[in-house]
Amino acid sequence: MGVNKYQPHVLVLPEDDANRQIANGFILNSSVNELAIQVLPIANGWEKVVDSFKKNHVSEMRKFTQRMIVLLMDFDEDCEDRLSYVKEQIPDDLENRVFVIGVLSEPEKLRSDLRKNFEKIGETLANDCSDNTNQLWGHALLKHNKNELDRMIISIKPFLFNND
Repeated sequence: MGVNKYQPHVLVLPEDDANRQIANGFILNSSVNELAIQVLPIANGWEKVVDSFKKNHVSEMRKFTQRMIVLLMDFDEDCEDRLSYVKEQIPDDLENRVFVIGVLSEPEKLRSDLRKNFEKIGETLANDCSDNTNQLWGHALLKHNKNELDRMIISIKPFLFNND
């Protein structure tokens, strides 16, 4: 069962398997409406996330106006430049429906810091979102996502969580 492309929904385009596992863990959270979110196959690199978005998703997002997408990538300690580059690749008419988030370095560093597997990290991030807390999102490797999270709370949270 997939998302209804005519209803508000979000696609997650993960860079690699670690990010995919985090996204899957997010969906496992009991407060997440799993009918409103879909994790796409991994892109195999942050540049391929951007290429896949431009090649496969821009035209679809224009067709399905309720669709949003999260580009889930590692920032490899180059957050400012990478985020600027990726944002420049997003067409102006879609910028309010595209979100770029990820770990400042890479998910493996976050996993070792937290001593949790990737799915548990994803579940904890979903808890933070549904409970309006910032326990894990405030972590040094994730706090740079604040601006994107603030935008996501307005756009995605109303349909993504069952308890709202």
